[in-house]
Amino acid sequence: MGENLEEKLEKESRNFIEQEIDKDLAEGVYSEVHTRFPPEPNGYLHIGHAKSIILNYGLAQKYHGKFNMRFDYTNPTKEDEEFVESIKADVEWLGADWEDRLFFASNYFGQMYEAAVKLIKKGKAYVSDLSADEIREYRGTFEQPGKEDPSCNRSVEENLRLFEEMKDGKFADGEKVLRARIDMASPNINMRDPVIYRVAHMYHHNTKDQWCIYPMYDFAHPIEDAIEGITHSICTLEFEDHRPLYDWVVRELEYPHPPRQIEFAKLYLTNVVTGKRYIKKLVMDGIVDGWDDPRLVSIAALRRRGFTPDSIRKFVELCGISKSQSSVDYAMLEYCIREDLKPKAPRYMAVLDPVKLVIDNYPAGQIELMDAVNNPENEALGTRQVPFGRELYIEREDFMEEPPKKYFRMFPGNEVRLMNAYFVTCTGCVKDASGKVTEVHCTYDPASKGGNSPDGRKVKGTIHWVEASHAIKAQVRLFENLIDEEKGVYNEDGSLNLNPNSLTVMEECYLEPAFAGAKAYDSFQFVRQGFFNVDAKDSTEEAPVFNRIVSLKSSYVLPK
Repeated sequence: MGENLEEKLEKESRNFIEQEIDKDLAEGVYSEVHTRFPPEPNGYLHIGHAKSIILNYGLAQKYHGKFNMRFDYTNPTKEDEEFVESIKADVEWLGADWEDRLFFASNYFGQMYEAAVKLIKKGKAYVSDLSADEIREYRGTFEQPGKEDPSCNRSVEENLRLFEEMKDGKFADGEKVLRARIDMASPNINMRDPVIYRVAHMYHHNTKDQWCIYPMYDFAHPIEDAIEGITHSICTLEFEDHRPLYDWVVRELEYPHPPRQIEFAKLYLTNVVTGKRYIKKLVMDGIVDGWDDPRLVSIAALRRRGFTPDSIRKFVELCGISKSQSSVDYAMLEYCIREDLKPKAPRYMAVLDPVKLVIDNYPAGQIELMDAVNNPENEALGTRQVPFGRELYIEREDFMEEPPKKYFRMFPGNEVRLMNAYFVTCTGCVKDASGKVTEVHCTYDPASKGGNSPDGRKVKGTIHWVEASHAIKAQVRLFENLIDEEKGVYNEDGSLNLNPNSLTVMEECYLEPAFAGAKAYDSFQFVRQGFFNVDAKDSTEEAPVFNRIVSLKSSYVLPK
């Protein structure tokens, strides 16, 4: 039977990695698909890592295979328990389930040592006395081949003895290294007898003081993949030149089903800071309040700001998987969260820059309940009742004493609709000594309850409001890009071009009672304002704090 149209379209829509996997499975190279996500725990993960997590886990799911989580740190550096825990939380939050397959590269140090011994015995590795500078000098350039290491012809016995002495701590840091014996004339500099082990008398946070020699990443990484039975080692393009060395390591060590490395293009977002060094400095200098500050694009920061796993998955899907480097506009990420929250988030009223509105002819002390729809795009979210009374808060910008043309909100003599409530006509305002408006006054039409008049008259403006005596007071944080977009990310001296208005804190905001009991990460649409969520770090029941996730208006147009 020929394949049907659906199968044909499915094949054509597959990305290049899926096409390679299909070929490997069809040719019997592998019987299953096994992927992994191997972060180094020296910082928080960012949006670029999200692409890798979603890609690797997605492939395992699609092919009914397995997905491993591995902390890939062979170097004894200041790896931090905080980073390990934050990475686990981020990967879980994005929905990638490693089941019982959580691994630490340093647990394989014994097997890596044995692998190095095997290479020595095969005549494929030797102990070198050259310093780091000499190795660099001997390596040659892109135009010139390298020179043979004076130690490259040592006997197997001597190499085994010296390597064991390296392990036993007989040599100082940098005094000896173990090099793979490959080809000093190779056009690929990575293949010119790369260093695979070095002496480093350093404490490792997982293996403590057990080792004073440590494997290099390019040697360790393929071994980790092979030990775990990884079939497809998916990584970013900067490792493309390292692939011949990856293949050499797994081939020379004679693994029965060696893993295969495939590279894809990194995800670059315009005008954002992803470099760990820069974020660390922003944290240290107190410019942001931690790695999860909502102005950053670490996964923890996006979660705190109110992005959802679904919106990030949608974003990665729209970016696509390719071999060519390109950057994506931040507006596309905002488009994805808007699309995700539009049908899900309840739409309630909140006044961020309040001025009091007094309805002079409304009975003092009377409160009535108005019916309101929770989300016009999703009937399942139901309705609520909103208290209404004589004194309300409205947005300061919804009143003008002397309005420009086409201003349809409140000004003396104009009639507007109070959303879900009544028609009111503005009669004037009260000001303080400095001329600032402190109260707006109006009268209401009792016949227009629900927002329509029996005589059929129309009003052009509709404004939202919050009844004063039942209002919940909250702090609201408005974010802009951390970077001054007009100047670009970096100054000439390499420092960051920071936007001085990246954070605006509104202290006196009033929310309708429906917000009572909102918990960390709960998301809402503030009518006419944007999407907001409850800050997970600073919000309390007594003093709620809301972050603006994104405004309602978008400059982004989805490409055809």
